[in-house]
Amino acid sequence: MPTDPVSRFLAALDPEHRQAVGDRPREEQEQLAAAWERELEADDELDTLDELSPPAAEAEAARRVLARETE
Repeated sequence: MPTDPVSRFLAALDPEHRQAVGDRPREEQEQLAAAWERELEADDELDTLDELSPPAAEAEAARRVLARETE
């Protein structure tokens, strides 16, 4: 299992978004990964989901981060 934040974030993305984010500069990837980690830490709803399915919680947080970026 990947341990660095960018690798974990990329692993949480669906394949289409993983490729698109993976093609971005490392600095952007790091910013998105940091936002993703903040989302996981801050959202109580994700805490509940995390207890049931950690991968699902990580995927939902990743989806939210990318959705905010395109707003």
